[in-house]
Amino acid sequence: MNDIILIGAGGHARACIEVIESGGQYKIAGLVEKDEIIDEKKIGYPIIGVDEDLETLRQKYTYALVTVGQIKSPKTRIKIYKTLKKLEYQLPVVISSSAYLSKYTEIYEGTIIMHGVLLNAGVEIGANCIINNKALVEHDVKIGNHCHIATGAILNGEIQVGEGTFIGSGVITKQSIKIGENCVVGAGCVIKKNLYDNQMVA
Repeated sequence: MNDIILIGAGGHARACIEVIESGGQYKIAGLVEKDEIIDEKKIGYPIIGVDEDLETLRQKYTYALVTVGQIKSPKTRIKIYKTLKKLEYQLPVVISSSAYLSKYTEIYEGTIIMHGVLLNAGVEIGANCIINNKALVEHDVKIGNHCHIATGAILNGEIQVGEGTFIGSGVITKQSIKIGENCVVGAGCVIKKNLYDNQMVA
């Protein structure tokens, strides 16, 4: 197994740790957090540095994953992603052992597919995304970079989701609609028509 470091040590990081452990592809070397003062017992792995140490850590580690959560704004995740790319880290796709992916899916770097997710044929998911527990993504859905599809969301066939968009827990979308960039769709919404860029729906 290759060593990997995780950037962010909050609640989302703990969920990511379980996914990485289930997959058996990477060994978690430790976590990087903006503040070293954190209870390591909660995460089970050491804090090996702060954000400013990423350049030095690159001399030892090749693989990294953004494990900061994303609710509403993707700005923090995007900033970390760009820093890791600039420092030439490799950002793997991480997939839970309990997820089901059609062989006709395409997933880009730094994305995590969490427990119980189902991705059907023709799905395309951009870089640095979170597809959270038990999300269902139907055939031919296209999801842009830096998106978070939250727990239990259902994206019906041929949906297009723009970059940086957050789709909350339990959201259901009608087939073949377009959701713009940097949108926020609150938990439990039923989306039946197109959404333009930067819209918020509750």
